[in-house]
Amino acid sequence: PAAPAPSELLRNHKLFLRVAQHPNVERYAALIDASAKTQRLDPSLVKAMIAVESAFEPQAVSPKGALGLMQIMPATGARYGVSANARRTVEQQLFDPATNLRIGTRYMRDLLQRFDQDLNLALAAYNAGEGAVEQYARTIPPYPETRDYVALVQHFGHY
Repeated sequence: PAAPAPSELLRNHKLFLRVAQHPNVERYAALIDASAKTQRLDPSLVKAMIAVESAFEPQAVSPKGALGLMQIMPATGARYGVSANARRTVEQQLFDPATNLRIGTRYMRDLLQRFDQDLNLALAAYNAGEGAVEQYARTIPPYPETRDYVALVQHFGHY
């Protein structure tokens, strides 16, 4: 018999099932759909990115300091107009799911435009930074984390 396809293996993987059944998938579905639609992105792409980035945990913090559902770096938040105010720091604002999704989806749309709608390159840039993709002549950088990220998002989103 033929071996199961990687996407079949993933669909039955404990981690995939845990994320797919997370209550926040449903909780943030309308917000994700609205943010994706505003930026002309496929909502399943955004959901796949969130699954891989934060496993749908709005308070997630990466070892490098990326925050929230879509793991936005504070510098990226600032680049898209998030600034500290009397009530909340940039970091606190990026933990807000609506703000995080607004910035993350806009950034992804901008990356798709920058890399001529090439989803692989846009995802690589989202993970490793635009400079890394440019440094490697507009190819996916040879970083294992970035290569795994691109593959995982595509499997989660069934691309």
